[in-house]
Amino acid sequence: MPNDFLWGGAISATQVEGAYNHDGKGLSNLDLALRCKKGEKRQITQQVDVNQYYPSHRAIGFYESYQKDIQLFADMGFKSLRFSIQWSRIFPTGEEERPNEAGLLFYEKILDELERHRIEPIITISHFDLPENLVTKYGSWKNRQVITFYLRFCEALFQRFSDRVRYWIPFNEINVITYMPYFSTGIHTENYQEIFQMAHHQLVASAKAVQLGRKYSSNYRFATMLMYGPTYPHNCHPESVFQAMMDDEETYYFGDIQIRGYYSPWAKKMLEQLGVQLAITEEDEQDLREGVVDFVSISYYMSWTTAPETAAGNMATGGKNPFLEQSEWGWQVDPLGLRISLNRLYQRYEKEIMIVENGLGAVDHCSENGEIYDDYRIDYLQQHLLAVKQAIVLDGVPVIGFTVWSAIDSISASTGEIGKRYGLIYVDLDDEGQGTLARKKKASFYWYQKIIESNGAEL
Repeated sequence: MPNDFLWGGAISATQVEGAYNHDGKGLSNLDLALRCKKGEKRQITQQVDVNQYYPSHRAIGFYESYQKDIQLFADMGFKSLRFSIQWSRIFPTGEEERPNEAGLLFYEKILDELERHRIEPIITISHFDLPENLVTKYGSWKNRQVITFYLRFCEALFQRFSDRVRYWIPFNEINVITYMPYFSTGIHTENYQEIFQMAHHQLVASAKAVQLGRKYSSNYRFATMLMYGPTYPHNCHPESVFQAMMDDEETYYFGDIQIRGYYSPWAKKMLEQLGVQLAITEEDEQDLREGVVDFVSISYYMSWTTAPETAAGNMATGGKNPFLEQSEWGWQVDPLGLRISLNRLYQRYEKEIMIVENGLGAVDHCSENGEIYDDYRIDYLQQHLLAVKQAIVLDGVPVIGFTVWSAIDSISASTGEIGKRYGLIYVDLDDEGQGTLARKKKASFYWYQKIIESNGAEL
C-alpha cells in the first residue's frame, strides 16, 4: 500500500460510549431505541422507561474506558481512528447558545490519547444521532432551522479542535435517509416529500459546514460518506441492465450533490416522477456549489442484483446473487464488488477515496482455552483488502485509507444487538446488557496487526 496509507478502525459514539446521561449530556434519538432481533425493526419509546433495556445507555462503556481502548488500537498499529461526536453531548437540547464544556472536554481527551499514540483522527460530525429535543420540538430535519443548530454544533468543534483534526465527515451514510430515515433524523416516515426535503436540508447543512470549516483551517479535508455497493443486472436483458444502472443512480444522487455541487438532471427527473417539490432557495444552490467536499468516503459490506428474490441487508435490500456466499445475517459477501465500487466511484468523481467501514458481523465464541478464533472474519477482511490493493496497484484508484468496522465490538445500529459482532476486540457483553465489559483480543486483532505492520505486503 502507499507509504502514507491510513490503516485503522472505526467506531460510532452512540454504539460504544454509553454514559447517556452523564456530564450534562441530553437525550439523543437513539437513546429511546430498544433492542430488537434480526429481521425486526427497532421500537422507539416516547420517553425513557426504566423497565426497558436501551442498548445505548451503557453501550460498551467507551466513555470510561477510552484510554485503555485507544491503547489497544495503538497496539494493533492503527494509523487512524474514525469516531463520531454525540451532538447531545455538546448541545444537550440542540438549542443552547453555548456548548457543554464537559462534552467538549471528553472529546478533547480522546484527541489527546490519539496524539500520544500518533493516530490520525477522522471525525464524523453526525453519525445517526441528534438531540431528541430537536425531533420533538422542531420536527427534526423537516425544519430548516435545524441547519442553524447543526452549524452551531460544527462551529463548536472547529473552534475547540482547531488544527488538531484534518479529516471531517459531516454526515454518516447520508443516503441511508432514503432507506431508514429514523437513524439520521429521528423521524419514522415513508413520505417521499418529507424524506427528500430532510435530505436537502442535510445536504445544505453539509455544504455550509464545509464552508465554515475552511474559515477555521485550510488544512481541513471534508468527505461525502455513502453507504455504497454496486447493483448488478441479474441477467443480460437490457431492462435488467438499465434497472441496475438506475439503482446505482439512487446512491449517486447524494454523491453528485456533495461533490459536484448541484442536483443532476437525473435527480431532478426522479424527484419529479415521485411528485416531490423541494423548497430550494437561491442561497441553497449557491451553498451547494461553494461547499463541495474534497474526497469520497464509503461504507462497503455487500452488493445486490436486480433479481426479484430479495437478499438481506442492513439499511437496504436488493436482489440475491447465486454466485455469492452469505454471512450469518444473510449479507452477500462480494470482495470483487469492493474493487468494482472503487473503480466506479473514481471514474465518476476523480476524487481520492477512503473506505471508512468494511467488516463482517458474526457470532463469536470463546474456545476452551478462552481464545476467540474468528478465522471467518480474517478471511473476509483478507479478501476485501486484496480487492483494495488490486484497485490501487492494478487499476490506479487513489485509495487513501481503510478503517475496519469495527475496531471493537459495539452495539448494532440497526438492531441494538451486540451478538452480531464486528470488532477485532471482544467485549464481554450480551444482548440483554449483561457482562463485565472486559476486553479480549481476537485472532483477527493479531492478523490485522501484522497486515498493518507490513503495510499490506502480507496480504
